[in-house]
Amino acid sequence: MAGILRKYPLLRRSRAMWGSRRVWQPRLVFWAGAVCIGLISVLFAMLADRAQELFHMMTGNDGGWRSCLPLVITPLGFVVCAWLAHAFFPGSQGSGIPQAIAARHLRDDEDRSHILSLRLVVGKIALTIVGLFCGASIGREGPTVQVGASLMLQVARWGGMAQARGLILAGSAAGIAAAFNTPLAGIVFAIEEMGRTYEARTNGMVLTAVILAGLASLGLLGNYTYFGVAKETISFAADWPLVIACGIIGGGFGALFSLLALKATRRIRRWNSLQPLWRVLAVAAVCGLGVAAIGVASGGLTFGTGYAQARSAVEGTPLPWFFFAEKFAAGLLSMISGIPGGIFAPSLAVGAGLGSSLGLVFGASAGAAALLGMAGYFAGVVQAPMTAFVIILEMTGNHDNVIALMCASMLGYGTARLISHEPLYHALSRVFIAEAIRRRRAEAA
Repeated sequence: MAGILRKYPLLRRSRAMWGSRRVWQPRLVFWAGAVCIGLISVLFAMLADRAQELFHMMTGNDGGWRSCLPLVITPLGFVVCAWLAHAFFPGSQGSGIPQAIAARHLRDDEDRSHILSLRLVVGKIALTIVGLFCGASIGREGPTVQVGASLMLQVARWGGMAQARGLILAGSAAGIAAAFNTPLAGIVFAIEEMGRTYEARTNGMVLTAVILAGLASLGLLGNYTYFGVAKETISFAADWPLVIACGIIGGGFGALFSLLALKATRRIRRWNSLQPLWRVLAVAAVCGLGVAAIGVASGGLTFGTGYAQARSAVEGTPLPWFFFAEKFAAGLLSMISGIPGGIFAPSLAVGAGLGSSLGLVFGASAGAAALLGMAGYFAGVVQAPMTAFVIILEMTGNHDNVIALMCASMLGYGTARLISHEPLYHALSRVFIAEAIRRRRAEAA
């Protein structure tokens, strides 16, 4: 054996490298972390779905007295979530994607620990589930990004790995991939939304995390498409007016959502600064009551993620023409309330409703119109057109619509840039960066 090693230096170096604990230990810890993200994402999804089912079982949809229960349950649930987030899990509020973006810009490990930690993993999952149980119009996908980034940052500490920024990116991508069963969208999201200054050396790390998290998810749930398989094929030659309308109008409404959310969030933060706890709870109660009123008026359609409504639209069942406006308002109130929860799934539901309404105007099929509406509106909200069309393609399993969805996404993005110059997640991430700077200055003083 010694003679062989002397004859083949490459084999000798390879054996020395893999025989070193410093080499294989970080890799094993990293792989285990990626698998954990996949498993936790699946568990999170199952608990979130169960929470929504319990809410609908409890409130009923028969028009009886139980249909008015959300007027009590939803505001109370919002207050409880806001209190727990403020008192025990600061940094868990909102989507979770801005926190992950902010953590990539922060250099100090202690600053990162305020927005990415195992404590926040528990709080984020638990409070998002409580929010869905009380009817909030939120999603679990954004929170899964913060969960994935937190787990990977902890992996960096356990494995003695120095590439914290790359690991946060990998964990975020793995979270998106496992949440939607969309591995390509996870990678595109990492490049376009999470890493505006993407580093090529993180390619292998991101790919490995996405693959391992995806395999863990597939092992538990099998292969599936989030919204089923879209049967409609968009004919660009015949449907070009619908493509343009969904892109421009969807992008306009998406930018309006982003603009209103940013302005409202900033004003609420300034107003809350004098009496943080009581004003936080007051805002949560008012927003919760608004979400409840909208939900009761819509017959329960706007409660929860909106997954069922978006899927029915994609499969060809038109939504009520006013659904998108009601879901828009419910999602906006849920976001500015300060409770943990994402906007991915609610945004896709709003887009599906908007597209369904435009499909009625243009006499187009509901399924095709819903897909285009989702692409235009989602690209307008997050200002990430590649993520928008890739994630919708993977969630619907019909790749015949790629050109039409790309056009709707680019039109939505272009329209949004004219209205709102700040991408939503990056604007919100600056809040957490500013808090870290203020904390540092206070400690120095």
